[in-house]
Amino acid sequence: MKKILIVEDELAYVRLLRDKLGHNYDVVHAGDGEEGLKQALKQKPDLILMDLRMPKMDGLAVLKELRKDTYGKRAKVILLTNLEASDKIVMRVAKDLPVYYFVKSDVELDYVLEKIQDLLREED
Repeated sequence: MKKILIVEDELAYVRLLRDKLGHNYDVVHAGDGEEGLKQALKQKPDLILMDLRMPKMDGLAVLKELRKDTYGKRAKVILLTNLEASDKIVMRVAKDLPVYYFVKSDVELDYVLEKIQDLLREED
């Protein structure tokens, strides 16, 4: 079963994602950036869903550190955030190559779920 790591401190959103994904995927959760980085490197999930604003270490810092690792260089990461994509954020994000950057309030959850399925289907 494919594994998805959700790195998110907003528990209501984690529950929502788990409810939608838990039937088809092994879903694990980390509540802050530091724990997310540790779990990603340890568990090597097939996909990482990550917020940008989190305690201890923000999502951009996690992504930057993740990309230094052999597994992390090729890890599929979707950034899900409440932050609108300003030029400054886009420039910082683009260099560490997330697969997608979605603003939670601007995108339907069904669309995100469709992209998750597409990404994980590519590996088969």
